[in-house]
Amino acid sequence: MNRQPHSSAREIIVAKAIQEVVSELRMIDVADYVAFIRLEQHANLADIVDSASELFFMPGTVLFGNGGDVNLGWSGEPVITLDLQLKPIGATVYFALRLTALKASVEVSYVSFDDPSPDPAVNTRFLATSLENSRIRKTEPLGF
Repeated sequence: MNRQPHSSAREIIVAKAIQEVVSELRMIDVADYVAFIRLEQHANLADIVDSASELFFMPGTVLFGNGGDVNLGWSGEPVITLDLQLKPIGATVYFALRLTALKASVEVSYVSFDDPSPDPAVNTRFLATSLENSRIRKTEPLGF
């Protein structure tokens, strides 16, 4: 796949948007990910992703994309890769989230816009705004 000049900017936007979700995903034991991916228990993985994202995004914004991979050998750390989708209003982002013991990374494979602009920079700004608008707003507790 040929990387476009705007791909890195979009990956940064996606990575920042799902940062809190990634923290929640790390609470799941790596053995569970290994089992669910190897046994193709996609519904279990979808439930994990839904639960991890429900505090931060509107329902249906972060979805499991029915794919994943495990790199687990006798030496080295495990690497879990989950195919995910972000669906803020007006766009769909297809990406892979790669989790290791100390790091996470995002690789965006495709972004689809409902009404794309011919200018990629405009589309990138729209993606950032749309993701921000899809977040659940934290409200101040009532002072009872």
